[in-house]
Amino acid sequence: MRKGLFTALLAGAPRAALACPVCFGQSDSPMAWSVNMGIFTMLVVIGGVMIGFASFFVHLMRRARLAEQSRPAEIGPAHIGPADAGPQVRYGGMA
Repeated sequence: MRKGLFTALLAGAPRAALACPVCFGQSDSPMAWSVNMGIFTMLVVIGGVMIGFASFFVHLMRRARLAEQSRPAEIGPAHIGPADAGPQVRYGGMA
């Protein structure tokens, strides 16, 4: 019963009642403007998050480069191989 009544209401409704002004083609209405501003706002938010994410990795790369440059020459490379691991490793000729 309800399904038939709902179908009859939809079939009897005028075409203008079935679509918002944006979908219906009235692009100068306030609703169309607000939908466009909502889309623009979401693009700005997503772009800001992506820029923040990328700038964080640039920050990490700069800090890694700075840490590598500030390492003393006696220590050597940043990686330690399996032969160098353990308590017998000497730094700068000191026991």
